[in-house]
Parts: sequence; C-alpha cells; structure tokens
Amino acid sequence: MKQQTKQQTQRPGLYVEARIRAELDELWARTQEPARHQRWDLRFTEITYLPKAEDEPQHFRYATRVLPFVTVAGTGISAGERRRPDGTRTSALRFASPHPLSLLAEGSGYWRYVPTEDGVRFVTGYDYRPRWGRFGALADRLAFRPLMGWATAWSFDRLRLWLERGITPERALLQGLGEVLLRLLAVLAAVLFAPMTALATAAVALMLPPLPTTPAARRCLRTPPERSRAHAPRILARLATPQEQQQS
Repeated sequence: MKQQTKQQTQRPGLYVEARIRAELDELWARTQEPARHQRWDLRFTEITYLPKAEDEPQHFRYATRVLPFVTVAGTGISAGERRRPDGTRTSALRFASPHPLSLLAEGSGYWRYVPTEDGVRFVTGYDYRPRWGRFGALADRLAFRPLMGWATAWSFDRLRLWLERGITPERALLQGLGEVLLRLLAVLAAVLFAPMTALATAAVALMLPPLPTTPAARRCLRTPPERSRAHAPRILARLATPQEQQQS
C-alpha cells in the first residue's frame, strides 16, 4: 500500500495546466477559499472547512451532486505553502469517500502556482484509487478518468475567465450550456431540412472552437511539458493518508 501511494505521489495520473493573467494573491484566494472554490470547480458541489488549530493541516468535507437527488460526499486533509524561496506556492491534499456510489475511493493531489511575466502558471496533478474491483477499474479507464480530466480542464478555464474577464462561474456555465444547445439545434435542423449536409454540419459543430468567453477544456495543457516539474510537492508526504486519519 505504501508503495502504491508513493507511485501515485510521484506520477499523478491526471495533469492539467492553465496560464492565467491574474495576480497571484487573487488566484490563491479563489482556489483556497471554499466558498469561491466550489463556484468554479465542476467536480464539487460543496466544500466545507472543519475547525482546526492554527498550525495544523486543514480538514474538510466535500460533496458532489451526481443526480438530482443523489449526492456523493467525502472528507480530506490539505496543507499549503504560501511562501516559498523560489516565489512559487503549493497546495496538497489527500481525500477519500466511503460512499458506496462513489467510484473514487481515495486519492491525493496538488496545486502548484508558478508566477510568470504576465500572470500565473496554474498546475494540478492528482491520482486516485477506484473501487468496485475489475469493473471499477474498467469503468474508470474508459469513462470516469477521461471525464475527470475534462472536468478539471474545463473548470480551470472557467476560473481563468472569471479572473481575466470578470465572467462569473455561473454565467460561464449558462453560456457553455447555451452554446452546446445551439450546436445541437444546428445539427438537428440539418438532419430535418438538409439531410445531405447533416454529417458536415455535425463535424463543423464538433470542431468549431468555442467562443472566447465560453469555457473550454481544450485551452488547457493536459500533459506535462518536457523538463517540467510534474512531481508532487514534498508537503504531500506530510499529510496523513485516509487510513491514518481513521486511526488517529
């Protein structure tokens, strides 16, 4: 188990990077404050920090609504380094969900904030262990993991639009849904009124870039660049695993 955790820490299964033209302090606030974080991150419906002493890591609860009346919840522990000698900042966490409907059993990850000439290079890497045995592993590889990668990248771009253009996460979501609906209607109209062009219309609707004000996962880097530090920060090793949290 320790070897598996170590491998996950060194080689995160999912990687997303966004270049954001914003002040580092403001990016930190909108990613570290639960009320702001849950607004732009598609992976979470609610994030709540639990009481703690000043020098202790932060424990939290999270919840994700997967269906109108079904919410999957879990707990985690996080810690951040706001002042580093090289000017960067980091945040690391471990998390777990005991909910039987949660494919994600437990995992760990990090955020890295790297100042640039015109903003911040915002990076995340994380991995997790799926449950449900072989079926869960297959479902994760074919559907859940790609979906999580897309949701992370889409959320990062929604955060970027909030910081750079002042487009609120709620407005960005509505605009994204509206754009998808318009593309589907265009394909449907072609099928009904111009069947010979339906295939071409569908291809255009799929490949046409989103509007500049609409979040898009494709704007984020999904693989670590060469010679980039894609490994997890050392602070992650100091956080208790879910098993250790239960024993303490």
